[in-house]
Amino acid sequence: MPKITMIGAGSAGFCKMLVQDILSYDSLKYSEIVLMDIDEARLKTTYDVMQRMKEQNGLKCSFMFTTDLKKALLKADFAISMIQVGGLEPYKIDIEIPLKYGIDQCVGDTVNPGGVFRGLRHVPALFEMLRVMEEVSPDIIFMNYANPMAICSWAMQKEFPHIASVGLCHGVQHTTNLLCKWLDINNEEVDVLTAGINHMAWFLKFRHDGKDLYPLMWEKLEKEGTIKGEEYRFEMMKATGYFMTESSGHLSEYLPYFRNRKDLQDLFGGPGFSGETGAYLRMCTEGLEDYKKEMNDYAGGIKTIPFDSNHKSVEYACKIMDSKITNNITRFAGNVLNKNYITNLPFDSCVEVPVFVDHLGLHPTHVGELPIHCAALCRSNISVQEIAVKAAVEGDPEAVFHACLLDPLTSAALAPHEIRNMVDEMLDAESKWLPQFKGKKNYSPGFKIGRMRTGADSLSGGRVVKSQIGHYD
Repeated sequence: MPKITMIGAGSAGFCKMLVQDILSYDSLKYSEIVLMDIDEARLKTTYDVMQRMKEQNGLKCSFMFTTDLKKALLKADFAISMIQVGGLEPYKIDIEIPLKYGIDQCVGDTVNPGGVFRGLRHVPALFEMLRVMEEVSPDIIFMNYANPMAICSWAMQKEFPHIASVGLCHGVQHTTNLLCKWLDINNEEVDVLTAGINHMAWFLKFRHDGKDLYPLMWEKLEKEGTIKGEEYRFEMMKATGYFMTESSGHLSEYLPYFRNRKDLQDLFGGPGFSGETGAYLRMCTEGLEDYKKEMNDYAGGIKTIPFDSNHKSVEYACKIMDSKITNNITRFAGNVLNKNYITNLPFDSCVEVPVFVDHLGLHPTHVGELPIHCAALCRSNISVQEIAVKAAVEGDPEAVFHACLLDPLTSAALAPHEIRNMVDEMLDAESKWLPQFKGKKNYSPGFKIGRMRTGADSLSGGRVVKSQIGHYD
């Protein structure tokens, strides 16, 4: 009877989906599932949802909930993190302050100022979990879903190498499904090899019955044009020769080419994850009340909770746990430190490569070289991630500035002193979520140009109402 700990279980919707996945496996259906969160009210709602689901479907597992991390992790076999430190309040800052300075983010949780600052908030929380695991569950497998995936995974695996941990995403699965639907091919019949970094991995091999699918993709693109909403990704496929694993609007953030000119955003972008400014923040904010109502309806028994043991989501977590228990080997795309798995990316940076799992644990695989131009684009983000890890671990404000200084989108829009001013303002605004920076100056000594005065930038329906660089004091 495996013990599975869900950390950040106040995220009831995602937690419910993962639990449904877990309980669809024979090897996991008797699991002891521990729900843990620091928000007791949201945690209780999640527990009530799970209990209702158990009652309505005659499930054989057991649930408990606690705000005590040590109790939650004691003798756990597996743990899953789905945290969002501070919730939407700091996330709003991640989007709105950079936008005021001219940095237009669609999601803002991976690199860019938003991703760097989310990493600063998440790394200390993840370290707290890992320290407890070392004490009470050293043989655990820890699966992290919290973004920024590469920054979090890099920090965790560097500082806690004796805990088996991996970063999990769903970009590979969703993109595979998207392309197979476009090509009218059964997604269970294709062979896929992707590698690179999280949110910037490349479809190096994409085959059906041993036949390369790229010629068919090029032919279909020439005849019919792009998949609607995926214009950024197809522009990059035309530029590099390879399709990438992240949604278009998200992808556009990691590159210097698109988001600093309105004409290019109009040409390639669209609503939501197709490229809208602040898309995910808007979607989270607008959907919050409906989400709360739905979870409360589930918890109170007003609505029946759907459960189909034959249906599984695309997430990898349940497959990993099942393979560890049964020794039925499976493969997934995992985020791990680069022990020469990709030979032309920096050693010990965080890469996303195929990982096999069996009774003995996690086994990342050797890929070799990426196409040189694909590796170069990955390295532009790796530099940001490396310095962001240093900033998060050491509480170094100057490293925060340097991470943003090297960010491809930020550096394409702002001069160094503007970046410094933006970082200074974000450190002030988010200080209550950044304990590692307490008592430290926000910037290095030296000449500092006055703060930028801008117009009243804001988000309206996901679009920038006004965005101008403004004058200087």
